[in-house]
Amino acid sequence: MRVLIVEADGGSRGNPGPAGYGALVAEGATGEVLAERAGFLGVATNNVAEYWGLIAGLQAARDIDPGALVDVRLDSRLLVNQMKGEWKVKHPDMKALHAEARRIARDMQVTFAWAPRAENARADALANEAMDTEKASIRRGLGADAGEADGMGRGDHALF
Repeated sequence: MRVLIVEADGGSRGNPGPAGYGALVAEGATGEVLAERAGFLGVATNNVAEYWGLIAGLQAARDIDPGALVDVRLDSRLLVNQMKGEWKVKHPDMKALHAEARRIARDMQVTFAWAPRAENARADALANEAMDTEKASIRRGLGADAGEADGMGRGDHALF
């Protein structure tokens, strides 16, 4: 069975403050990066940005191969434990994002694991790129032109 690795991260400068997310999908067997996603969210918290990274990574993995085993690696223990169902989601903003991540993952074989920040550096770099450039969306891979914005305005990420 094909294995895809998703690395996802999000950050906020100020918490809340200017926020962005980043995610990548790599081929499990080779480590080859198949897709990268990043986006600027406007003002948000770290945890909200982390969820956006997770959602972007899950969606990209599903677009690549919905039948693959997806190994999600996050440096947020909060998200890992919430996605495993071990911790409750209490914050209203995060409830909707958690529900969306679960919806995307519902028909996929997904595992969630905590990864030290150093092992999540590529996703962190994508989140920082989004915050630095304030690009609403950065898509690479899956036929997207490198750096092509998806036409969404700054912070104009609809909740599904």
